[in-house]
Amino acid sequence: MKVLLYIDLLDGVATPLSRELAAGARALAGKNGMIDAVVLGRSPDVVAGLDVDRVLTAPDLAGQEYNPVVHTAWVEQAVAESAPDLILFGNSTSGIDLAPALAIRRGVPLIGYCTSVRIHENGIEAQSQIYGGKLVATSRAGLPVLVMVNPGAFAEEPASGRTAEVVTLSAPAGQHAGTVTLLSTTKPDPEAVDITKSDRLLCVGRGIGDEDSIEEAREAAGLLGGELVGSRPIVDAGWLPKERQVGKSGRKVKPRLYLALGVSGAPEHIEGMGSSDLIVAINTDAAAPIFDYAHIGATVDVADFLPAFKEALSERAG
Repeated sequence: MKVLLYIDLLDGVATPLSRELAAGARALAGKNGMIDAVVLGRSPDVVAGLDVDRVLTAPDLAGQEYNPVVHTAWVEQAVAESAPDLILFGNSTSGIDLAPALAIRRGVPLIGYCTSVRIHENGIEAQSQIYGGKLVATSRAGLPVLVMVNPGAFAEEPASGRTAEVVTLSAPAGQHAGTVTLLSTTKPDPEAVDITKSDRLLCVGRGIGDEDSIEEAREAAGLLGGELVGSRPIVDAGWLPKERQVGKSGRKVKPRLYLALGVSGAPEHIEGMGSSDLIVAINTDAAAPIFDYAHIGATVDVADFLPAFKEALSERAG
């Protein structure tokens, strides 16, 4: 099998999800399979250590900001060069930009939000989270097929000693005919708390109830010796600052302890914390997707849990 994977970059470095995809691509392709990795706008060195056979690059994009229209044209050129059986994207911001457009242009099926992918007869079988992760759908498709994979679907492998061949792509027609213009980028305040460095995180979701409960959760996080973080609805409501958001549009964290209070567990949130060493979930909804990832869970009202939890932590500290 021949696999083509798109390398997502963050500050010029391959993301952890891209490294997971490379490991998954090798598992699917097999030892005798061929893996091409697409790297746009950066040196092919960003895939150093990844078990890929070729790196398809676009030096013409060096120094340019990400543009979904332009990048779609280049990725389509990479597909034409590679002629893969399976195309892998991460379920990331750029993946959501590029994969659907590419599927339409190439006329191939697309399976998204995949939590597992395996070879099935003459095609692939994938499991996907749907309806915010409340249901799991099983899909099968013949080859070629395009798949968007959630973080955690594949385990990242140790660095490989393989040296990949570098292939320079020819400029695609219409690559500069972009209708999207980047106006600005916003980076986190360097003085803000870095939640990725905390070993213990207490996360609040919509189940926290109201803004008045945030302070109680903050006190509990302090007693726990950790930091208070939130899911996107909490940040969108203005109850916590952006630098404390966990998830696809926030920060990706991997603490030793992740205590989720009233967090439903949508795929976008799981992408940010699914690799935590110990996940403890408190939610009144027994069917909440967060319980599929939690190591320990309880169907308890957060309003009842928080005071008792604070009391227990205070007694232990005293």
